[in-house]
Amino acid sequence: MSPGHTRWISSSPQFFLPVKVLSRVFRGKFVAGLKRAFRRKKLSFHGACLPLSKEKAFADFLRTLFRQDWVVYSKPPFGGPEHVLQYLARYTHRVAISNHRIVDVSDTHVAFRWKDYAHHNKRRTMSLTHEEFLRRFLHHVLPKGFPRIRYFGWMANRRRGELLPVCRTLLAAVPPMAATSPTADPPVWQCPCCGGAMHVVDRLTARQILQEQQRQVCFIDSS
Repeated sequence: MSPGHTRWISSSPQFFLPVKVLSRVFRGKFVAGLKRAFRRKKLSFHGACLPLSKEKAFADFLRTLFRQDWVVYSKPPFGGPEHVLQYLARYTHRVAISNHRIVDVSDTHVAFRWKDYAHHNKRRTMSLTHEEFLRRFLHHVLPKGFPRIRYFGWMANRRRGELLPVCRTLLAAVPPMAATSPTADPPVWQCPCCGGAMHVVDRLTARQILQEQQRQVCFIDSS
């Protein structure tokens, strides 16, 4: 929508992501990776880059990276949009491991299949202890308050109720009809002996049923 929410601005049919925004995001992720590698002492500096081994010099160098525009090259996927959706669905609607990949579960180990991408996608089997399997599985559990899919713009949770009807009006789209379930007839229970209709007289909780059974047992024993 336009900034004033008065008209709809159609994008090109070939549009997928804003390249400039994607470039800034990639730059931020790349620099964050450099900071993390520097803190873990995984970077080595030689020759003219030797002064960057000092923390202050390295921080000054990273600041210069934000003064330049980075270029991110995006191209259509070889498998088409269906391949992209299938790839993204693995991270949004699936768990860390599917049940069919688990081969065996013993008292001490869990065996599962995995795909070795380094050797032509060859399927292999790995066995881990229960503790190690749970440790790796919990790496895929999101922290508390961190949503897996975050909406923004007119699809944001705080503004969706206000802006979604405006979008439908600008696009002359008919809002979807609310799904109305037909009024179902009350369930009819049949008597297992005569087949006639049974009507509910009273509903008992599990505690009341247990007390009634105990009372009947005591009555039988007393006779």
